[in-house]
Amino acid sequence: MPFNFLTLRRTYKNVNRVRQIVNVLLKYGFGKLVDQLHLNRFVPFRKRIRTFGQWPPLKSPTVPERLRMAFTELGPSFIKLAQILSTRPDLITKPFADEFKKLQDQVPPFSTEEAVRIIEEETGRPVRQVFLRLDLEPVAAASIAQVHHGTLTDGSEVVVKVQRPGIREQIETDINILAAVAHLMERYIPESVFYNPSGIVDEFTRTVRKELDFTEEARNCIRFRKNFEKVHDVVIPKVYGEFTTESLLVMERIEGIRIDDIDGISRLGLDRKSLARIGVDAYFKQVLEDGFFHADPHAGNIFALKDGRVGFMDFGIVGRVSPELRETMANTFLALIHKDFDKLIEQYLELGLVPEDVDLDVFRKEFKYDLADFLEPLYGLTLKELNFAEYMDTITRLAIKHKLKMPADLILVNKAMLILESLGRELDPNFDFIAAAEPYASRLVRERLSPSKIYEKTRKNFMEVSDFFILFPKQMKQIVRKVLKDDIHVKMTHIGLDKFIRDMDRSSNRISFSMIIGAMLLSSAIMHATGVGPTFHGISILGLTAFGFAFFLGIWLIISIIRSGRL
Repeated sequence: MPFNFLTLRRTYKNVNRVRQIVNVLLKYGFGKLVDQLHLNRFVPFRKRIRTFGQWPPLKSPTVPERLRMAFTELGPSFIKLAQILSTRPDLITKPFADEFKKLQDQVPPFSTEEAVRIIEEETGRPVRQVFLRLDLEPVAAASIAQVHHGTLTDGSEVVVKVQRPGIREQIETDINILAAVAHLMERYIPESVFYNPSGIVDEFTRTVRKELDFTEEARNCIRFRKNFEKVHDVVIPKVYGEFTTESLLVMERIEGIRIDDIDGISRLGLDRKSLARIGVDAYFKQVLEDGFFHADPHAGNIFALKDGRVGFMDFGIVGRVSPELRETMANTFLALIHKDFDKLIEQYLELGLVPEDVDLDVFRKEFKYDLADFLEPLYGLTLKELNFAEYMDTITRLAIKHKLKMPADLILVNKAMLILESLGRELDPNFDFIAAAEPYASRLVRERLSPSKIYEKTRKNFMEVSDFFILFPKQMKQIVRKVLKDDIHVKMTHIGLDKFIRDMDRSSNRISFSMIIGAMLLSSAIMHATGVGPTFHGISILGLTAFGFAFFLGIWLIISIIRSGRL
């Protein structure tokens, strides 16, 4: 409890921000949630009196739509949170994820003077000593930063990414508030534990702090550039490290047009099929070979160059795929391509983390039935007729239905692949997305069967068995010693006990409160009957005061009982 108290105290230090969040939630019909989280103290007194604790529900628009509008109004931190949540339908359900995908990150730019000040502070030099030319008008502005075009003193064309002033403090404040809200949800709304609010806030915190550190983005870009140094069709910009800091990023400017600008691509006479192949090949290399991929591949981050190459930008969000996960994904692609549905089911069981309390035999049977029911219509289709987006969407819904906890990086991979499949078909309606994966998946599976890989796996398994035989006798000896000393402890977890204790505490507190009110009323009557203390028109002032105090406490108790919904 002390930790929780200190957390709340630090969070509510910025009372105005908390009040703003509460007011926005009330505005969009989340008054009941505010009550459940015990945030009533931040509701304006006049509004509390007017509603008397009964917040009328809004039937239109839908709850996901209202939450999206609330997050939009609350600003950068909540927009970023919603964008991250949009990639986790396994956590928040598909309707919320689909609604959060609509959020745009476009905000008005901050002043040119402020941008120049930040550039000079971060580089330690006047702008004219760094740039021959710096476009004062930003070409893009988002919640965390805005981008300017410029030319370095050596003539290099660059893009300059400048972080918004004060954005770190604002986001850190909101992170503290979100952490406290997550704790309150888990404490007062037990059913929210299924969605793991604290875990969501932790994931958001890690992601947004990485985005706030431009040196992290610079390192990602350098790693991508190294991975693609032998791939001539893909362009990764150069980072100018001498001018890059946590709040400033200077990168090589890539001259091109957005990959979804079909008219522009046609005007340049570029081969759309070739662009689709290059872009998708680049991603399969990232995921299935490098294990390090661009996790935000929307059209604004991919460019078609005049010479037919494809360029990538914005490396703030990346994903990582372990060798084991890459191998499972490769097997999944091959199983789909070869229509080996039994193996496909086994691979998806490996990809998801099955809850501990699930009966595996029942789970396997039901999951196979649902998956087979979906796959049956695919038997007669060619690869080009398969809708990969629909396929991934169905797999995600099946994972949600069976409560599979999909790895976060796998969700990012799915998101990236869905975007790429859409872009690929936009460039080339006949583009065969799944067939494009076959060379990479086949190569990965062949590597798995290579002598060196088999030897390495055998060596690891042998080491694990050796460790077991070495440690097992020692561990058994410790267990026997504890048994002889009667020092064995059994740890038991009571499910639902916390809620029962809270209800008991609330009930006992109300009984105690009622007894105090009754004692005050009795004391008031005695003082009035005996005329204790000064009187007014024959009425004891002390008795009247005690009666008035008891009356207001009684009203307060009645209101709290009514609002709890338990008369």
